[in-house]
Amino acid sequence: METYYDPKDLPKFASIGEEAPELWEKFSEYYGAVFAEGALTAREKALIALAVAHAVQCPYCIDAYTQACLEQGANGEQMTEAVHVAAAIRGGATLVHGVQMKKILEKLEM
Repeated sequence: METYYDPKDLPKFASIGEEAPELWEKFSEYYGAVFAEGALTAREKALIALAVAHAVQCPYCIDAYTQACLEQGANGEQMTEAVHVAAAIRGGATLVHGVQMKKILEKLEM
């Protein structure tokens, strides 16, 4: 089945740097530093990345970070909980913007 997001494209990610190798190198260095062990473990960072991948709805990232989570020892329950955290934050962010709507309504109804 052909889809817009082809899983076979994920390994081609580095090809985006072919026309701008200096920028790709800087991104790669930054990316590597971000995911290096620090105050957070590699497992924690993979779970955060998986949650963010769902929030920004990137199928390539979902694929990559599902694999990364498994490689770092996370299980399905932990990954699902991380996705629910992302969903709750995204839903809350949508709802809190309703305050702006209410302010405009109050102003226009005066």
